[in-house]
Amino acid sequence: MNEEIYKSMKFSAICNIALGVLLIVSGIAAGVMMFISGGKLLRSKSRMLF
Repeated sequence: MNEEIYKSMKFSAICNIALGVLLIVSGIAAGVMMFISGGKLLRSKSRMLF
């Protein structure tokens, strides 16, 4: 009985670590993309008319 519990806990831990790594990578990628697009907006600010 205890062995089944440890196996399920191990699987859950592996899934949580993988999900955490994916979220960190996607967060960094989104931040970089926002930084680049903001820089492009600031560079073209003088050509914008409102």
